[in-house]
Amino acid sequence: MPEYFKIGKVVSAFGLEGEMILLHSLGKKTSLKSIEAIFIEERKTSFLPYFVQSSRIKSEKEIYLKLEDITSREAALKIVQKEIWMEEKDFKKFAAKSAPISLLGYHLIHNNEDIGEIDEIIEQPHQVLCKIMFGEKEILIPLHAQTLQRVDNKNRKVFVDLPDGLLEIYRNG
Repeated sequence: MPEYFKIGKVVSAFGLEGEMILLHSLGKKTSLKSIEAIFIEERKTSFLPYFVQSSRIKSEKEIYLKLEDITSREAALKIVQKEIWMEEKDFKKFAAKSAPISLLGYHLIHNNEDIGEIDEIIEQPHQVLCKIMFGEKEILIPLHAQTLQRVDNKNRKVFVDLPDGLLEIYRNG
């Protein structure tokens, strides 16, 4: 089964022909040229493919996107606020190596302990949050100048120095 990575969401419909604006976090300007399909999560871990008819750059983080079978503004409006996902092979092709989103699938390491695999990246103005399954709990770990030690791209690991007590909150909570 292919792995999927969340790259952004549809933020608005554009025009009357079903075109929409995709806000992405791929870390570089892209038109997604040559991508065949994107995916929308209908239910948890259930992704429906939407075939890309055309796409073009709007700005550093936005793309005008036209999908097959979405031919009216009304149809496009039904997809607004939906999260957009890509298969891993496409994600690796389009995500900038330096973009925080490229850390998806890496393992977070604190004091030589593997905290878990990064499932989602949430970008905020002053930090990046990594969503991880820690035991049975979903936790958010901040990545910023004080916590990030280094990134090992070869072994797909992110080494962090977390504030005292942060993991204990999740272990004991």
